[in-house]
Amino acid sequence: MIKKDIFIGVLVGLIANTTGLIIVSTLLGQGDDFITVIKAASKEGFLGKLISLGAILNLIAFFVFIKKKQDYRARGVLLITIVIAVFTFVFKML
Repeated sequence: MIKKDIFIGVLVGLIANTTGLIIVSTLLGQGDDFITVIKAASKEGFLGKLISLGAILNLIAFFVFIKKKQDYRARGVLLITIVIAVFTFVFKML
């Protein structure tokens, strides 16, 4: 049961981050499609910042799970947020 709740939290975190990334790229992309914005962001060196902005939706998911007293699902969202933060840090250092 605990592993299942953490896994659900991880999935929600991934979906929230992906959705946030799509929203941010749409808002900041000035009408370009998603792939073009991601390629331009990677080329210009701010892809990590876009991914970090996309993780803002994880904050909402985290607090919703905390409010509903679903601590293990919140733990899964927090876990994926930390993984994304480490990925962004390593990506920026390369």
